[in-house]
Amino acid sequence: MSSDPVRFGANYVPSAGWFYSWLDYDGAAVRRDFADLAGIGLDHVRVFPVWPWIQPNRAIIRERAIADLLDTIDAAAEHGLTVAVDLIQGHLSSFDFLPSWVLTWHKSSLFEDRTVRDGLTAYVDAVARAVATKPNVFAITLGNEVNNLWPDSSTTPQASTAWAQELLTTVQKAAPGVLALHSVFDDAWYKGDHPFHPVDAVDLGDLTTVHSWVFNGVSRVDGPLGPATLTHADYLVELAKSLAPERPVWLQEIGVPGPDIPVDLQAEFTRRTVETVLGNPALYGVTWWSSHDIDRRLLDFPDREYDLGLFTVDHRRKPAAQALADLIATTRANGAPAQAPATTLTAPINLRTQPERRAEVAPGSEFHLHWVEARTHSPVRIQLANS
Repeated sequence: MSSDPVRFGANYVPSAGWFYSWLDYDGAAVRRDFADLAGIGLDHVRVFPVWPWIQPNRAIIRERAIADLLDTIDAAAEHGLTVAVDLIQGHLSSFDFLPSWVLTWHKSSLFEDRTVRDGLTAYVDAVARAVATKPNVFAITLGNEVNNLWPDSSTTPQASTAWAQELLTTVQKAAPGVLALHSVFDDAWYKGDHPFHPVDAVDLGDLTTVHSWVFNGVSRVDGPLGPATLTHADYLVELAKSLAPERPVWLQEIGVPGPDIPVDLQAEFTRRTVETVLGNPALYGVTWWSSHDIDRRLLDFPDREYDLGLFTVDHRRKPAAQALADLIATTRANGAPAQAPATTLTAPINLRTQPERRAEVAPGSEFHLHWVEARTHSPVRIQLANS
């Protein structure tokens, strides 16, 4: 387990034009956004180039689009920020972005079709090689919650694992020395029939990533400031650690979605949730979703997506941002809080060997509620059944 200081960052959502801004790139606007983030003490950003805008045809990699991405990375460096680059977007803020050469009469599975996988490999190789030339790039993730794409792209557990491993190998060859990561949302942890399994999250790539969203059902257990809600990030880290005890866990996404977390409680939710998970010795870093709100002049997003930013579109610091800034300052001054001695609970299943029973550890399950009650008294490690 790493003893390095916990990292703090934000998932970068451009304040002007959301990710559509890649189509009309403005480096000055990016630099203004990064000044906001550096101002609250963040050390990194996670950025999201959009796959079909870089590879609109299987035979075309747009060098202009890659140059814009490299300028974004340079802008981050100018503000003292390191960068994690996600590749397959894929899924962003409830929208899916796929190139036309996998749609309509070309309709194919991203995960199973060999032609698509060859095209993806070319894209991943080209972008990974380009960004690896920048010294402030520390990680490359295959994509943002790529398992969101499976209902429209058939796959099996075996195919999804092989797909991820193949692309991670491509990243590792193209960008040696940069962390190569696989990212999934939490159906992979909680939904019994999901074709991406927990072992993929903890066995593939160089460290584990988890995404903690309380609208997955946990906020219905006990409300916005209840113990189940406030400890969900720590619970996911513990589930991950139970499968790979020595592997760091990056809390790659966490935020304050409404209406689950009302505006007047967002600062307190931020403070108490992050304080809870900070003492976990497995924690690699905390990366907030997101840097900036979405302009409400843009249409058709789910309502909760518009207001997830640490900053408004006109660069005003929001309560969650101030709470996070205060925590960062305290943590850097004093170190992460020491944890009390931990107790251990044995899960009713083994997530490694019994993924079809994942619902038994999902939010609201008997085991989860038992863990939450115990967590109110002390940190709680999770031991897998029959391990």
